[in-house]
Amino acid sequence: MSSVTPRSWQAVAALALLAGALFSGPLVTATPGYGIATVALIFILLLFAIQMDRFPPAIAATCLFIGAHGAVWALLHGLAGNEGTARISFFLLLAAAWVLAWRCVALLSSLRPAGKWARTALRLIIPAIFGAWILILWEAITRGAGIPFILLPPPSAIGARIANSLPILAADVRQTIFKAVIFGYVVGSGAGFLTAILADRVPFFRRGLLPIGNMVSALPIIGVAPIMVMWFGFDWQSKAAVVIIMTFFPMLVNTVAGLAASGHMERDLMRTYASGYWQTLFKLRLPAAAPFIFNALKINSTLALIGAIVAEFFGTPVVGMGFRISTEVGRMNIDMVWAEIAVAALAGSVFYGVVALFERAVTFWHPSVRGG
Repeated sequence: MSSVTPRSWQAVAALALLAGALFSGPLVTATPGYGIATVALIFILLLFAIQMDRFPPAIAATCLFIGAHGAVWALLHGLAGNEGTARISFFLLLAAAWVLAWRCVALLSSLRPAGKWARTALRLIIPAIFGAWILILWEAITRGAGIPFILLPPPSAIGARIANSLPILAADVRQTIFKAVIFGYVVGSGAGFLTAILADRVPFFRRGLLPIGNMVSALPIIGVAPIMVMWFGFDWQSKAAVVIIMTFFPMLVNTVAGLAASGHMERDLMRTYASGYWQTLFKLRLPAAAPFIFNALKINSTLALIGAIVAEFFGTPVVGMGFRISTEVGRMNIDMVWAEIAVAALAGSVFYGVVALFERAVTFWHPSVRGG
């Protein structure tokens, strides 16, 4: 065993798991199960990854990636037709591949490439591997343990449902996101920002409005949504109204806090230059408040989507993400429910990412951005 002496604890754990799988019998109880060639390939790939862990980080990370992902692909490929029959050896090999992928991500995180593109690629690859393993473990456990489809479908079934339901999903996204979410997000955030400027200018509004804002922001959405449906009808306008309510007060509170973030020395300096309120606001206080404003925009990007989807539970035309989720749950089409959840998560992540990129472009001077 000296030729495969590992360097990291992850490789030691993978080697122990391999030994346990070797003496635990077949991978599945079904007959026929995995072929000898498939089992041999899995062990060879994992041993190759363990051995290459002794090499320099860049080479080791590449080989660990190939070995761990090749082994888990062979595991999942051999499971086809044997769902629900996995034995302990199957899960030991799965765990071995997982800890080697962990070691791969740890090595990638330790790299400090000189090139900008290489650093950008690493920032994308590391979370991609992490997210892929969430799906891999989900797939392997649900299929290997035979978890009932009605409780938790595997990602492959959800992906197949997404591919077969693109027109329906596109119509739901158009109704929920491109109508209710975007309109409500823009109007709610914009109104909150302008109201914050007014509250900063007029102390009466600041002292009277902020306590009310904190109270209204704590209102349960399941209580507000039916009222908005009664007021504005069943179409997207009532959902946009819910989004406006949910996004207005986070923007108001954060902007007011941001406008108070500039120091007294900077304000005194502006006064020595004979600057008026609006000059000080645009040249000093709003730039200082920019991180607070973008923080509210990022919070609102998720609140808006949640608000629109939940509001659709209380009345909507026969289209929309919330309508589809509530309807398909009643029909026990759980894969369609998860497909809508996946699309909503992807849309929310893209929305948040666009706001974050815009923040970096606008607040490039801020220490948090310069340091990142």
